[in-house]
Amino acid sequence: MSITPASVQDEPLSLADRAFLQLQDRLIFLDIPPGAPLNEGRLSQELHLGRTPLREALKRLESEHLVVTYSRRGTFATTVDITALSEISQVREVLEPLAAQLAAERRGGGVRSQLEELRDRLANPENERLDRDEALRWDVRIHRAIYAAAGNSHLQATLERYSNLATRIWCVVADRIPELQEHITVHSALLTAVLEGDAEEAAGIMLTHVRDFETQIRQVL
Repeated sequence: MSITPASVQDEPLSLADRAFLQLQDRLIFLDIPPGAPLNEGRLSQELHLGRTPLREALKRLESEHLVVTYSRRGTFATTVDITALSEISQVREVLEPLAAQLAAERRGGGVRSQLEELRDRLANPENERLDRDEALRWDVRIHRAIYAAAGNSHLQATLERYSNLATRIWCVVADRIPELQEHITVHSALLTAVLEGDAEEAAGIMLTHVRDFETQIRQVL
């Protein structure tokens, strides 16, 4: 399942944008391990891209703190800094409920149909048997849809950055979190609140969700 919001999927992507999204996905879910080198030649072949759009994508990824470039050494995936959890959570506890509130006030705005689809798919019994990777991707996909529904591009960009960093931390400990499925299915109530325009309920659910995320991680560290 793609984690890119439908609002982005429907837009024509440049080669650099395509490289950015594909590499971002690999880095967030640790398919490219923390600290691993990113070989431009190999990535160009894998992504079927030239060096110029690839380098543009790597610069964007560096600004998102997902890669780091060292002079005469090359580019590497950043390490996962679990000690940053508190600071990341402080930002998310303020901005995630705001995004949910704005999304509810707009009843999903331009991505309402996507939110409805996500809610309906969550109701599918098959989702009771999601594996670790599928559950993680569901979480990211839903959060990104909420950010898009908020209708504030600056808020969306900020939250995507911090969500990416939080997801990398989650990926490190996810195998030790026993209630991962419950963490995902709470989104059904969140999506319903947004679609029904209940801003207070949506903000409250999101705040509890973000706090539970931090609590669950700390319990297994």
